[in-house]
Amino acid sequence: MTIHIREVLPEDLPAAEAVVRIRRAALPFMIGTTAGVTHELTSAAAGKQYLLLLAETSDGRTVGTAEAGFAYDSPQPGLSFANVYVDPAHRGLGAGTALLRTAEEHLAARGAAETYVWVLDEPAHRAFAERRGYRPSRSAHFLRLDLAAGTLPPLPRELPAGVELRPGSAFAADPRPLYEADAEVTADEPGDVPVELDDYQDWLDTVWRQPTLDHELTTVVLVDGAVAAFTAARTDGATRYGSAMTGTLRAFRGRGLAKLAKTDSLHRARAAGYTEAFTGNDAGNDPMLAVNAWFGYEICATETRFAKKPGATR
Repeated sequence: MTIHIREVLPEDLPAAEAVVRIRRAALPFMIGTTAGVTHELTSAAAGKQYLLLLAETSDGRTVGTAEAGFAYDSPQPGLSFANVYVDPAHRGLGAGTALLRTAEEHLAARGAAETYVWVLDEPAHRAFAERRGYRPSRSAHFLRLDLAAGTLPPLPRELPAGVELRPGSAFAADPRPLYEADAEVTADEPGDVPVELDDYQDWLDTVWRQPTLDHELTTVVLVDGAVAAFTAARTDGATRYGSAMTGTLRAFRGRGLAKLAKTDSLHRARAAGYTEAFTGNDAGNDPMLAVNAWFGYEICATETRFAKKPGATR
């Protein structure tokens, strides 16, 4: 069966809907919406060289998708990514191979020095990457919490002196304090691709205005009026809630503020009708894994990031 690869454009709503469907079929732990996919395309910085692809069969079925681009917010030039998702019901047709080849051609033509792909830590998926010259790097876990049936830790009856909780929406007029907090926490996050958030306008466009970021369910902890910790919430607007980032600024660590932020957000998410909570952690991020285990999150899948330099073969 012939596989046709085409680019997804912002105005192509049915294609964006297909991307959401395929991503969810391949990785049920991801939070995504059609509006979010469209926003990815329209808000992407020029330096990202972002490309979104869709794989279709000769009889018109959409069976896979891929995204490719550059880690433009990394201090290391030339780092790129190519993530491929194939609907499990349509594997074995060659869609993954065709998608990855097209993504790699896009990146190579723009000077990629190294390309990273995320692969489920399962034999068939690892073999797919290794056959194409990729070698394993760091791993990360997907975690799930049953909000409908699980028991959440209680919120404290009283907050410590000087500590306040605010929703992200309270910063609608001036989100810069949240940007500065996100930049500091992101710089300390473990990983093999360093990230520097140093462009406020880009952060507004790609993070703050991302349709899946739920400003109301995002919780910010203030200490004496200053942002000390936060948990950013993403939702699909229906039943699925995800933690996009949880962190504490360096000066306030060791006081349980990240737990406080997440406890508040999870309680409010459950009250709003969300029944499943998801998050993800680098496999070496023991402190955050411990926090999530305390809430009752359980690892439901593991991904490994594979890397390849141009011209590498098996």
